[in-house]
Amino acid sequence: MASYITVDGGTTNTRLYLVCDGSVVAEEKLSVGARNGAEALKSAVKDGISRLLDGCGITENQVTAILASGMITSEYGLCNLPHITLPAGRRELREAMERVEFPEISALPWYFIRGVKSVGETLEETDVMRGEETELMGILDGDAASGALYVLPGSHSKHVSVDGEGRIVGFCTMLSGELFAAVMQNTILRDAADFEHNTVIEEKLYRGYEYCRDRGINEALFKTRILKNLFAASKEECYSYLLGCVLCHEVGAIIGRPEEAVIIGGQKQFRLALSSLLRRYGEKRVVTLSDEAVARSTALGAVKIFEA
Repeated sequence: MASYITVDGGTTNTRLYLVCDGSVVAEEKLSVGARNGAEALKSAVKDGISRLLDGCGITENQVTAILASGMITSEYGLCNLPHITLPAGRRELREAMERVEFPEISALPWYFIRGVKSVGETLEETDVMRGEETELMGILDGDAASGALYVLPGSHSKHVSVDGEGRIVGFCTMLSGELFAAVMQNTILRDAADFEHNTVIEEKLYRGYEYCRDRGINEALFKTRILKNLFAASKEECYSYLLGCVLCHEVGAIIGRPEEAVIIGGQKQFRLALSSLLRRYGEKRVVTLSDEAVARSTALGAVKIFEA
């Protein structure tokens, strides 16, 4: 079995993983992403790779390659690559990988995994992703659940459909995570809730969902301030209510999908909140992935694509 370094490149953060014999054995998180530019990214990744290998007592000679995905393949990353079109599974992603050398970072060859796009004549038919395709390949195990909708919440939440061969055949994107952060950090509601008080209180989560569903997001969001100032709600209660408001449309979209089952990965705070809301208000079978399965998904997905 081979060993690999995988790079999950985001806009603001980058994660490095060492995968040996099909298992993730070490991780390095870098507070540098595509938005910092190529030179800053190169320097941070070089140092991160050294720490990763030194911590495990191995050398580059024992590693096969560096496998990279995400925003690191965008115009702001290290290797700007166009998306490939649907359908796209492990084989299609492997055939489209780009081999590049970065001797200033490492003597190892780099293999970049392209993002995926759906192309149509309307906005509804057209979308893009970078990184989630690799995450999904790491989640899929054995026969793909073609009757399920895969939901990968985060800054940009993805709702992904796959066929029986494990190929992505359709998806859409929701800005839920960024919307949540923007409202919490850049509006009058920033004093009502914050990310440090992020315990989800289901009663308030449901109240936020229902208020937004019945009265619309504009009015519902402002009620967070009313909860704080006139009802003396705690920051945890305001956080939960606000989260229910922001996730309302996403939950409604999932409920309206034809798939009978929903498999939820992605960022933990949204994964658990979506699962709770869907179980209460929907009728689909909901599978919530474990922290461990989610944490290793992108690294293992990159290896599965490379070895396809």
